[in-house]
Formats: sequence, structure tokens, C-alpha cells
Amino acid sequence: MGSTKPAIRGDADRRQGARRRGAVVAALMLAMALAALDSTIVSTAVPQIVGDLGGFSVFSWLFSGYLLAVTVSLPVYGKLSDTFGRKPVLVVGAAVFLLGSLLCASAWNMAALIAFRVVQGLGGGALQGTVQTLAADLYPLAERPKIQSKLSTVWAVSAVAGPGLGGVLAAYADWRWIFLVNLPIGAAALWLIVRHLHEPERETPQNAENPGSTARTRVDWAGALAVFAAGGVLLTALVQGGVAWPWLSAPSLALFAAGLALAGVVVWVERRAAQPIIPGWVWRRRTIAAVNLALGALGLLMVAPSVFLPTYAQSVLGLAPVAAGFVLSVWTLSWPVSAALSQHVYRRIGFRDTALLGIGLATLILFAFPFLPYPGSWWQPTLLMLLLGGALGLFQLPLIVGVQSTVGWSERGTTTASVLFCRQTGQTLGASLFGAVANGVLAARLGGAGDLDSVTRALDAGTPPAATRLAIADAVHTVYLGAAGAAALAFLVLLLLAPRRFPVLNE
Repeated sequence: MGSTKPAIRGDADRRQGARRRGAVVAALMLAMALAALDSTIVSTAVPQIVGDLGGFSVFSWLFSGYLLAVTVSLPVYGKLSDTFGRKPVLVVGAAVFLLGSLLCASAWNMAALIAFRVVQGLGGGALQGTVQTLAADLYPLAERPKIQSKLSTVWAVSAVAGPGLGGVLAAYADWRWIFLVNLPIGAAALWLIVRHLHEPERETPQNAENPGSTARTRVDWAGALAVFAAGGVLLTALVQGGVAWPWLSAPSLALFAAGLALAGVVVWVERRAAQPIIPGWVWRRRTIAAVNLALGALGLLMVAPSVFLPTYAQSVLGLAPVAAGFVLSVWTLSWPVSAALSQHVYRRIGFRDTALLGIGLATLILFAFPFLPYPGSWWQPTLLMLLLGGALGLFQLPLIVGVQSTVGWSERGTTTASVLFCRQTGQTLGASLFGAVANGVLAARLGGAGDLDSVTRALDAGTPPAATRLAIADAVHTVYLGAAGAAALAFLVLLLLAPRRFPVLNE
């Protein structure tokens, strides 16, 4: 009889722990929905925003400013979460994001709205990186695909629903509601995190000079500032190059020169810091370095379908905007399904070989796109996108789960942030690079009479002429060939740099 009570108490503790973990997972999914929705919900409300606030010439910074802030803050939040724990970083990040949302809803002109979007992005960086890190903390390796597939599903659903929700709010309420809708979602996530997330105490590092005392935690604020400055300048050069000014113009060259100089400052500061924001081991360890480069190539190739396919579907295939959106959205259906099933593959053949299988298939699918018949039918690119989502699900999730499993708790935040940073940077580089490629092809086909922006605006006036449709098809086909090249590069990086068996730590 005496052994019954401890067993009952143990069962009760396990049930309470499961309920607490379920509440934290719900909070992570809400936080991920916030970050994912905010990347897409603003796009369909731009006409209403510009009509109310003006500033058409700079409205693109509503997206660029947010992207810059998210990207450059990721490494900082990753290091802070390894130093102080995930909970305080996630709470502060969510609070900053909600403050930015409230400020955006109260913006009085375009300059204010852009500035407040940057504030939102500073919070969004904490949401993206810390949610992915906590997902690995909560689940052992055997169960980690479950939470990652849930987060992938949330991201996919939000990506599909965001533009439609933004359009409905802008049309039937007011564009300010696209920011105010974040407040109840974020408040619920914050409440769940504060109430249910209890991180175990970690051992405090000992002071090497005085073995009886603990080491004082030092935050590398100089390194954080240098990372912000270098990343902000270089990403601004990539975002604005070929758009606000020519690539070889004085502003473009000056920004790149300043960015490279600041990158040198980052290296100099970080090599002397006791606890650097971007530690050198991120690039010295083969596994982490290979995954960083491979996911940077993933960000690069994702630009081809996400940016150029809707224009192709409308101008070449003659589809309405809603139907064009469906052609793109099907990859968000197959991606999370494939990611959830990938565990059955990598448990047999390993993380690297599963990722090689996925990116190899993606290379063939992207390479097949330029060989579609002209003008073709809607189901052909739709089928390719469905297959592409399945291939990339096999590629991305095994790499993220695998690389998180090679490090302990104290390095997981930094590692996860470095992976996400490289993917975001790849997307920024891809948007600039493939935008220049598409504009160059269009100019060559149309005798210098157009670029992608002018063609996109012409779609609003009706179906473009046959010569323009053919030029757009050639431009998008060329972009897809470039994306296939990026996928092939990711394949080679994994094949040559990544170890066949990731050095997974025992848990």
C-alpha cells in the first residue's frame, strides 16, 4: 500500500507536465502564426494604406524594413536565449512585436508606419528564432518532427490565409485592423508562455580566476551593435540595388563598401569578445556550416516560385489573381506533409542523405519548369509546385532537426538563429539577384521597353500583348533555371561538406 501514493503522484506529475507542455506548444503555434501572418497580411492592403497615408514611392519599405529588422536581430536573440534562457527572450520579443503592431495601427504617415514596422521586425526576430529553439528544447529527438511539422503547418496556413485576411480587413473594416488583429493572438501567446513555460535551472559557469564563485554573464553589446550595423547596411544595399538606384551607381557601391567594412568590424569585435554574439564555432563545425550554407541556398531558390510564379500565372496562363494564388499555395500543402513524414526516411538513411534526396528532387523539378509548353495549362505548374513542396519538406526539416540535435542547450539558440539568419539572407539575395535577371531578360526581349514592375502594373489594365507574355515566360523560365542552380549548389554543399552521419548528442 505504501508504494501506491508515489506511483499515483508520479502519474499526476506526468499528466500535469503533459498539459503544461501542450499549453506551451499552443503558445509557440500562436507566436509562429503571428510571425508568418505578418509577412503576408500587409501585401493586399497596400492600396488602402497608400491611399490613406500617401508615400507610394517608399511603400516597399513596409516589407523591406520588417525583413531587415527580423534578419539582423536573429543572431542577437539566439545568443541572448542561450545566455538568459528562452522564456525572457520570447516574452520580451512578443511584447516588442505587439508594441510595434499597436504603433503601426496608430501611424499618421508612411514614414511613421515604416519606422513602426521596423519595431515589429525587432520583435519578430525573437519570435522566429526562439520558437524554433524551444521546439527542440521541449521534445527529444525521436519526437521532434511532431512539433516541427505542426509549426510548418501553421506557417503554411498563415502564408495562404494572410493575403486573403488582409484584403478582407482592408476592404470591409480598415487597414489598421491588419495590425490590431495581432493583439489578442499575441496576448494569448504571452499569457500561455508566462503561465506554463518553466525552464529548468541550468548550471551557472564557474569563474576561472576564482573557482569558488560563479562567472559574471557578459552580453556582447558591441558585437550586437556591429552585427546590426553591418547586416542592416548590406541588406539595404541588396534590397534597394537595381530598384531605387542602379547596381553600379554611387549609392549602391558606397553601401556595399560600408557594409563590407562593417563586416570586418564584426569579425574584429567578435574575435575579442568573451561571449561573442556570433561565435566562431558556428562556422568551424562542419555540420553547422554545411547546414547554414545549404539553407542559405534554400532561401535563394524559394524566391523563384514565391515572387515570380503569381505574375507568370496571371500574364502567361491568363489566370485571375485568386487562381494564380492557388497555383502558388499548393506547395504549402505538400511541404508540411512531407516534413512530417521525413522522420521515417532519415531514421533509415540519416539526416544528410534524406536532405540530399529532397534537394536532388527539387533540382530536377525546378529544372523542368522552363520546359513547360507555352502558354500551357494551369495544372502543369500546379503539379510542379505540389512536387516541389514535397521535395523541400524532405530537405529542410531533417537539416533543422539534425543540426539542433548536434548541440546542447547552451548552444541551441545560437545554432538555430544562424540557420534562420542564413535562410533569410538567402531570400534577400535571391530577390535582388533574380529581380535583376528577370528585368534583364525582359529588357532584352522587349527592346528595353519594360521591366518586371512595369509589366506587373500593366496586368491591372488587362491581358498583356502576346510579345509581352512571351517575354515574361522567358524571364520566369530563366529565373527558375537560376533557382535550379541554387538547389544544385545546396546539393553539392551537403555532399562535400556535411558529414554522412551527423554527430548527434545523447539526450
